[in-house]
Amino acid sequence: MSFMIFFLVYFVAFFLQTYTIKKRFINKLNFSLKTRKYLGFALYLTFFGALLYPMARYFPLVPNWLYFLLSLPIGVIFLTFIITIFHDIISIGFKKAFKKSKISSQRRNFFKKTFDIGATSLILATNLKAIDNARHIELEVVDVEIKNLKKPYKIIQLSDIHIGGLIDKKFIEDLVKKVNILNGDLVVITGDLVDTKLEFAKPALDELKNIKSKYGTYFIVGNHEYFHGVTPIIDYVNNLGIKVLENESVYIGDENIGFNLAGVYDNFGFKYGSYIPDINKALENCKNSPTVLLAHQPKFINSISNTSNIDLILCGHTHGGQIFPFNFLVKLDQPYVKGLNIHNETTQVYVNKGTGFWGPPMRLGASSEITILNLKEAKA
Repeated sequence: MSFMIFFLVYFVAFFLQTYTIKKRFINKLNFSLKTRKYLGFALYLTFFGALLYPMARYFPLVPNWLYFLLSLPIGVIFLTFIITIFHDIISIGFKKAFKKSKISSQRRNFFKKTFDIGATSLILATNLKAIDNARHIELEVVDVEIKNLKKPYKIIQLSDIHIGGLIDKKFIEDLVKKVNILNGDLVVITGDLVDTKLEFAKPALDELKNIKSKYGTYFIVGNHEYFHGVTPIIDYVNNLGIKVLENESVYIGDENIGFNLAGVYDNFGFKYGSYIPDINKALENCKNSPTVLLAHQPKFINSISNTSNIDLILCGHTHGGQIFPFNFLVKLDQPYVKGLNIHNETTQVYVNKGTGFWGPPMRLGASSEITILNLKEAKA
């Protein structure tokens, strides 16, 4: 039933976007009727691909080349819809300006056709650029000053990998090689590691056993783990030698010169009815040292009444918006979208933009990232 509700909302959203593109953009282009028919056919084909995508996503039995083709339409329709809105607004402005001018109809047609060619080219170029961006993972090096930290530490943060579909064994194998080169003191994965049935994710997950660091690898669940069986995922990841922090903490480093690393379940646990985040339980065994908290969603900080005993919170979830201008919508739900943020006098929040991607293999204005967090003592 939940899948049917999701698919209905999904269908309506993309139908409305497709309808708008056809009526407000393609039908109004100053192109020949034949050209507009070809563009309309391409749009309908893209919409059909978008409808097939959820099936491929949650039942990943199709080959990667076909999955790639089925995953693109979501991003293509969204970006085309955004450009359609701007094209429509500017076109209305042109019409009003032309009415007050003495420009000939021939010149008006020339300006309109040039503008339409430019908008169509922009749609093509923007989509190609977004696809190319998703192929690359950037290193984000961030220096974080923490009070009373006796010794520097290097944390490698991964987040929102979304194993499933195009994020497969080869992707994780290459990712592990990049992480190991960085020679971190520890590696943390801040949720949404798995985004498919566990049976399909196991070959990729097994590659994570090869991550090397001084103090090990730590993981917290994100909201997507709840969609695919949070209990078996936690059990399987623990069996890989990766410590899942379940409303608990561990001490990193030597006595008195290390820090507490705590982790909580995701906010989705409240809807799920179990695996509910509990910050008090997570911090109850922390020693008198600085504390780094792993929490998948940045807005979890809003549920903490007093953050004075938390120095740094590492989050993910937002993907940095993934495809501009979606970051503005994310900001309506989350207090922080990306990067290092000063929450108050005692607490900083870092939001990783995601090491993989969700949905279309596209990114615009928000690159995939591996974060290198260099923790050092704050200057007096």
